[in-house]
Amino acid sequence: MSEGRRLARKKDFLYLRAAVLAAIRRFFASRDYLEVETPHRIPAPAPESHIDAVPSDDWFMQTSPELCMKRLLAAGYPRLFQICRCFRGRENGDRHLPEFTLLEWYRAGADYRDLMSECEDLVIGIARALGRGEEIAFKGKMIRLEKPWERCSVREAFHKYASRSLEEALEGGYFDETIAFEIEPRLDGERPVFLCDYPLSRGALARRKPGDPAFAERFELYMGGMELVNAFSELTDAEEQRRRFLMEEEERRAMGKRSYPMPERFLKALPEMPESAGAALGVDRLVMLFADAADIRDVVAFAPEDL
Repeated sequence: MSEGRRLARKKDFLYLRAAVLAAIRRFFASRDYLEVETPHRIPAPAPESHIDAVPSDDWFMQTSPELCMKRLLAAGYPRLFQICRCFRGRENGDRHLPEFTLLEWYRAGADYRDLMSECEDLVIGIARALGRGEEIAFKGKMIRLEKPWERCSVREAFHKYASRSLEEALEGGYFDETIAFEIEPRLDGERPVFLCDYPLSRGALARRKPGDPAFAERFELYMGGMELVNAFSELTDAEEQRRRFLMEEEERRAMGKRSYPMPERFLKALPEMPESAGAALGVDRLVMLFADAADIRDVVAFAPEDL
């Protein structure tokens, strides 16, 4: 098949993608969010052991606009959103690309529970804008969108679906593997699921859960067994944030990964940041859901192998 024909076959998906992006912007504008743009190339990413930044000379391509957007939040902007390109090394598959589109939004005076409700409203609003009503067809199933969506703690998910306890997975280094291969496939029912209250070690920038300090106020939204959103109540204690970054750096070194500079300007601004919550949504995956597409390459104009 010629390149022209391959690109032409994506036409319906790319028109759908444009409609999704327009609906996202209308949603946030209706809620008084300011759309911002921050640099794609930054001097220091957030040190996280499981995310690898792509070098650009002595700087890095952003893995997320998170640090810059939080500095704006600290400067007094109460509601922000951004749709941007992000870059992560070692990510390639039917749901992953090394360059992808991310929606991030931040809201002062909110916590992760508020953003769960906002996720519900956002996805339902997009579905209505596309004329889809209260259901989405994906992978041979109908996903019902009426609220409220299911909330399931990580501990509960391990109890229901995993072959080992949460404590065993953490101690043995099997947490991510268990989530990916035993729990995620079970989150493919007819209702979206918020998987919430992650162990603190899996929430490097998230606030501790009051009354349960071993856990963080973090959630991931799953639809059709696919992770769509990562969100949390924000940590605003600069000293604790530095300690967590140093722990992530130590883990990166133990894994033989590259060390990152400490994001000092972010840490300096952090004490000025209000109590808030933020979320990151994979736009390409969202379009996959509405397109009922099996591969992320179907819903982007060009994948790396097309270049």
